Amino acid sequence: MIATTNENNSGMGAAIRAVELRKTYREGLFRKKKFQALNGVSFDVPAGRVFGLLGPNGAGKTTFVKVLMGIIRHTSGSATVFGAPAGSLAARRMIGYLPEKLSLPNYLTGFQSLEYCGGLSGLSGRQVRAKRDELLSMVGLDGWGKSRISKYSKGMVQRLGLAQSMLHQPKLLVLDEPTDGLDPKARAGIREILLRLSKGGTTVFLNSHLLQEVEVLCQEVAILSEGNVKYCGPVAGIHDFLQVSRGRTDGLSVKIMVAGTADAVATVVQVGKPTVVWNPNGIAEANVKPQSDGQWLISEQLADQTQVDTRIDLLRKAGLSIVSIVPQRLTLEAAFLELVGHSENSAEVKAADARQVLLQAGRR
Repeated sequence: MIATTNENNSGMGAAIRAVELRKTYREGLFRKKKFQALNGVSFDVPAGRVFGLLGPNGAGKTTFVKVLMGIIRHTSGSATVFGAPAGSLAARRMIGYLPEKLSLPNYLTGFQSLEYCGGLSGLSGRQVRAKRDELLSMVGLDGWGKSRISKYSKGMVQRLGLAQSMLHQPKLLVLDEPTDGLDPKARAGIREILLRLSKGGTTVFLNSHLLQEVEVLCQEVAILSEGNVKYCGPVAGIHDFLQVSRGRTDGLSVKIMVAGTADAVATVVQVGKPTVVWNPNGIAEANVKPQSDGQWLISEQLADQTQVDTRIDLLRKAGLSIVSIVPQRLTLEAAFLELVGHSENSAEVKAADARQVLLQAGRR
């Protein structure tokens, strides 16, 4: 079961569209051994959004990006970039690309690197010179244009790579681990840039292992595992998707901060006990922790919003003041692990090893 939004299903305004996309690697004398890197992948990336592609090693993320960029050919199905076939000249002209491990000649300066990359994108030296100062300033490299890359740190090279990806003002940015090697302050700066670009209409397609960063930055995600789409949709919707797809009724996890005396809390909650009888209808698990200034943090798992309302009424009836109510939803990381598993000996890791063997065999 794959979650999709109505906008995705309509196919309107899609920056990227994949339909039953498959990629099979083969090896051997008669090419009988094969590995299915992409197994009927279908999803849309709406234009103007920040979209994340997630998955463990061997899930098919890199293969998908290579098909999108025209680096490799897909076996069957289709992929388009703003309606143009993936890998075509028209599609490539609309893409700005930052690979995971950007390699630029160390003897070039920052300015020379931008001119080199700009030339590959069809820009003249004059066009690059008109933009280079603004772009370097945008990524936090103001004043480093005349310095050789040999003097750059890993994070600085990464920021230079982001600058070169924006040189030709692409409609789509494809970024593979864009904040790799950056310190927290630099990562925050990159996030700000990407969000600003998105608000200006640029689509950002992010391939990253930093799930917490994806959760903050991306509006929608696709999660791959063994070449299959496990989820595609809003980040905020993954909790409900798991509830429905697993047939579970985990209910709502809430944290309620109240202010009042210990005696008042004790009339409703058995302080220090793992469970408490809230009403005659049943027992609910609760965790109570005393806070400063006479406040108490109550964490509880409830069936639905009706039970939440009932708890609040009981707390108020006991003379407690409600300071805050915070629903606790499943994090993206927890949902990711539940969807794809996290064993080091998982099939995803084995698939990554198998694919590397096939790729190396293909180069020989």
